[in-house]
Amino acid sequence: MLEAGGLGPGLEVGSYCGKSTLWLGAACARRGVSLFAVDHHLGSEEHQPGEAYHDPELYDGARGRIDSFPHLRDTILRAGLQDTVVPVVAASRVAARDWATPLSLVFIDGGHSLEAAETDLACWAGHILTGGMLLIHDIFASPEQGGQAPRLIYERALASGAFEPLEQVGTLGALRRRPS
Repeated sequence: MLEAGGLGPGLEVGSYCGKSTLWLGAACARRGVSLFAVDHHLGSEEHQPGEAYHDPELYDGARGRIDSFPHLRDTILRAGLQDTVVPVVAASRVAARDWATPLSLVFIDGGHSLEAAETDLACWAGHILTGGMLLIHDIFASPEQGGQAPRLIYERALASGAFEPLEQVGTLGALRRRPS
């Protein structure tokens, strides 16, 4: 990942409260590049009230919705990454609409519905520089282990011929952009 970071800035889809942002941001800081952290901060399907991954601390009762942005901002500040991590508070498709910056790394960990995962891949894969990396989180071999949308977009990216596989670590799939 650090090697790819030397090519240019990175982008994370689905920063939520910032756990992965810390790791990605630290790697980007070592390379002197920015990490754009894209998230609408309204929570994915599984974060909503009554769902398996709902966190009541993230629920804004005054607005009647999830709001994880204050938690991300605090995470960035506590880690001293405010000069590296650039929060982009928008849906992935909105942030990508006029995006023109080539990226060394794209980390996809946004919504896990097939529609959300396909949108994230379609929006960002084309911005990855040759030699850059596409990382996809929550890849499970079987539906019993977890959702299948991340696995399906990993397979689509690989089948496109634009990427070569790297070692999978746990549920994190890694692909490198091939020369065109």
